[in-house]
Amino acid sequence: MRIAVLQGSARDGGNTEELTKLVLDGIPYTNFLLREMEIKPIHDQRHEQGGFDPVDDDYDHLILEVLSHDVLIFATPVYWYGASGLLKNFVDRWSQSLRDVRFDFKELMSHKKAYVVVVGGDNPRVKALPLIQQLQYTFDFVGIPFAGYVIGKGSKPGEVLSDVRAIREAEALNAELRRAEPVAAHRP
Repeated sequence: MRIAVLQGSARDGGNTEELTKLVLDGIPYTNFLLREMEIKPIHDQRHEQGGFDPVDDDYDHLILEVLSHDVLIFATPVYWYGASGLLKNFVDRWSQSLRDVRFDFKELMSHKKAYVVVVGGDNPRVKALPLIQQLQYTFDFVGIPFAGYVIGKGSKPGEVLSDVRAIREAEALNAELRRAEPVAAHRP
């Protein structure tokens, strides 16, 4: 089973990364730091005759990497009650992948599992729920089974490590991932 983390935090070593590390403690995974990649905002050409023009950035390489993994963990701080712009830009670009003639994006995504790791500062177990719901609708649209989420509380660096509930939930998700049966690989 290959696990990919799509790390949407803009801060190196922040609370979202710390909680994600707890979720994946002792489990091999590939960490994609979106802040270190250039993923340009979508230029929506869905209804233009030629479709989407190629974009000179890191998205194409990243989406091919994502498609080669079985489990996807979307990690993001809560930014203004939603996902970070880094993660949102990546997901917005799925409109291109849905029309990519090299592969059947929905078919490939339907063989994966998605989890979400979120950290917010002000009552995140309530205020992050719209973000969770938005991602659930997104996963539903492309056919990815949404397997669960962990929400942590933290603003200052390291503060999430004091959130006993988040740590307990991260440990439970870690145990679930360790028990998971290998997923058959579906690659483009």
